[in-house]
Amino acid sequence: MQTSGDIVQVDLGVPEGSEAGLRRPAVVVTAQRVLGQRPRVVQVVPLSSRLRGYASEVIVTADSSNGLDTDSAVQCQHIRAVATHRIAQPVGNVGPVALAQIRETVAVLLDL
Repeated sequence: MQTSGDIVQVDLGVPEGSEAGLRRPAVVVTAQRVLGQRPRVVQVVPLSSRLRGYASEVIVTADSSNGLDTDSAVQCQHIRAVATHRIAQPVGNVGPVALAQIRETVAVLLDL
């Protein structure tokens, strides 16, 4: 079962325009109470090793707990719902502080 904040490999398909796509790491942002019900679709935010400095991105420093090889930008502007069969096992977790920053950034983007 996934946990909120898990970094997973996910197949986002062929991108169009500036969309994030292909197989890449992403952070699971679905609420834990929802994940406990084992949904067939979860919300993820893709990561990129390209740090652009956008206000819509949260930087995660690579370390042993998150399983990243390089510092990465969580691209909150690309939040999406994906079927769980597209998701591989977690490689790590961003932790509660970064997860809170990601959720706050998504909330700002969606005017919540």
